Amino acid sequence: MLSSQKVLPSHLERWACVYVRQSTTRQVRQNQESQVNQYLLIQRAEALGWPRARIRVIDSDLGLSGQSSADRAGFQELVAEVSLGHIGIIFGYEVSRLARNNSDWYHLLDLAAVFGTLIADTDGAYDPRQYNDRLLLGLKGTMSEAELHLLRLRLREGILRRVERGEHPQNLPTGLVRLPDGSVAKDPDDQVRHAIELVLAKFAELGSCRQVLLYFRNANLLLPRRQTMGPELGQLVWKRPTHAPIYHIVTNPAYAGAFAYGRRQLDPARRKPGRRDTGIVNKAMSEWGHLQQNVYPAYISWEQYLANQERLRQNRTRFQQQLVNAQGAARRGPALLQGLVVCGLCGHHMQVTYNTAARYLCTEMQRKFGEPMCASLLTAPIDEVVEQAFLAVLQPAQLDALQAVLADQEADRARLLHQWEERLKRARYDAHLAERQYNAVDPDNRLVAAELERRWEARLRDKREIEQDYDRFRQTQAPAKIPLALYEQFRHISTALPELWQGDRLTHEQKKELLRSLISQVILRRSLRNTIEVRIVWVSGHYTVVMAQPPIYRFRDATDYDTVVERIHQLWQQGRNDEEIAAQLTAEGFRAAREREFIASAVQRIRLDHNWKRSAARFSMFLGIEGYVSVTALAIRLGTDRAWIGRRIRNGTIPASHVIHHPSYAQAHLVQDDPELIARLRSELTQQQGVNGSI
Repeated sequence: MLSSQKVLPSHLERWACVYVRQSTTRQVRQNQESQVNQYLLIQRAEALGWPRARIRVIDSDLGLSGQSSADRAGFQELVAEVSLGHIGIIFGYEVSRLARNNSDWYHLLDLAAVFGTLIADTDGAYDPRQYNDRLLLGLKGTMSEAELHLLRLRLREGILRRVERGEHPQNLPTGLVRLPDGSVAKDPDDQVRHAIELVLAKFAELGSCRQVLLYFRNANLLLPRRQTMGPELGQLVWKRPTHAPIYHIVTNPAYAGAFAYGRRQLDPARRKPGRRDTGIVNKAMSEWGHLQQNVYPAYISWEQYLANQERLRQNRTRFQQQLVNAQGAARRGPALLQGLVVCGLCGHHMQVTYNTAARYLCTEMQRKFGEPMCASLLTAPIDEVVEQAFLAVLQPAQLDALQAVLADQEADRARLLHQWEERLKRARYDAHLAERQYNAVDPDNRLVAAELERRWEARLRDKREIEQDYDRFRQTQAPAKIPLALYEQFRHISTALPELWQGDRLTHEQKKELLRSLISQVILRRSLRNTIEVRIVWVSGHYTVVMAQPPIYRFRDATDYDTVVERIHQLWQQGRNDEEIAAQLTAEGFRAAREREFIASAVQRIRLDHNWKRSAARFSMFLGIEGYVSVTALAIRLGTDRAWIGRRIRNGTIPASHVIHHPSYAQAHLVQDDPELIARLRSELTQQQGVNGSI
């Protein structure tokens, strides 16, 4: 029994408050005895001297958890009345009815101690101003909070054990149904399954939820949804497509046959006071509580599901990039990659400048952080390799890909036609069912008959509208084959376009538009001083890597400088002059600084830098004039030495008519470049070598 010794006249002058609470709506509906016991506290208050008119019942928190006071308007009202000094005593069936956490409980105790409010439960009445009562109330509050944690821990462990077995009864998405034995199967409705399959197939093809939405909108298709709450609980409803259900289908792992637990978790830091549904955030796959594959019947493979998630991530990344750096309109400047070039170091779009020469610049890091400029690259060599790659892909083989696209469109139209036929079949069934229900009703029951007649008329209207939409769809133009004449014209585009490209018939704007039709972006990165790595990203997502060779201002900066110097030394030792060496280097693919080929002056600078010089007399040995060769050059050609040629001049084997003196160096002889003479000398040399070999 409650003791009346602590109840003073000052308490009776104020209100007595009876606080009633149960944690869930299920308890409110089923545990009626608990409510009865709590409401009986009114009689306890009357027994302690409070008249019925001075007893106040607060039961607005029925069905709410005592874990927090944020959502409990009744508890907040109680605290407010205590702080105003209006409450003389608070009745609660037990401490857990008032609060399940110490912060709320001790806050109430502090206010009750300040304003002299008593707290009573089934065991007795307590005065928070007295030490023993305060200690006992504190212990009860602590035990109540610990009890909640124990209950939650037990429930959590039970859920986790079922989760580990993949048996936790989750809400299944539309397209999957739970059978009476607890197993999961695909929806038996063909139209539902085909709609889900179409969404997943079109996303794999189009790569965007928005594109799938536009596809469904343009085709006037509906999406199924099996209601999980509300008056239509458990019923199948066909709705106009929106982005949210399409995104849900693409991201739900259940369609890939996987059981996932913990995809959405509570983040207390994001929860807003008074809003119970806030603070729920989507977690990355690595943070899910449990993931188990091959639990449900799958609409797609797990590999395809992962590919879809990666595509969604790429879509978000591309959106952010496009939001900050758009391509912009094609302008008249000669830099063909304006709006397409991206810096390979920082990832920002590069600018175009036309000061002295057209260049691609990246000054983003310099502008933001004061760091050195990422790149300043001449446009000409980069545009040239991109043009070559662009023209290379315009091959007749691309027409085969176009034919494949048209075949896919034809198959897609067949799928749409099947969807419309299923939708029409369902509409006709619904109309027929409504007619049967109307015919089966008693005609005298006018109220029911009128309602069934209204439903029948509505189903007939729906059927007529779907039939009209179906007829309009069938009248839409089907994907056509490529006409033979047009096919032949496209076949020769790879030969016609390069000619137009090199001429003046295409403007810079037209060239840029043509490039943008196939190229998404071009990523530039200088790998070496005279080499730029050009990564061409096509609109299909594939990429091609080519190398551009920009001119350099000093040949010493070339990566093949040492190789060229060694080659020049070899050719100089063979007696070649600067012009001959330059021509040979150009033929071998080498190039000088700021030039597309080697020139004699570049060879001379390198040769003189290495002090590779000849005296005038010796140099004259390698010089010839038109129609004559030097003795040294003739000896090299025949594979012998100069002394052998000199003896033939002195003994007359080489006629004096075929020998002249060099016009600039009189001591040097020149031999007429006569094929018959050279053939005779080669024959004599061969015979002489044969005789020496036989001896």
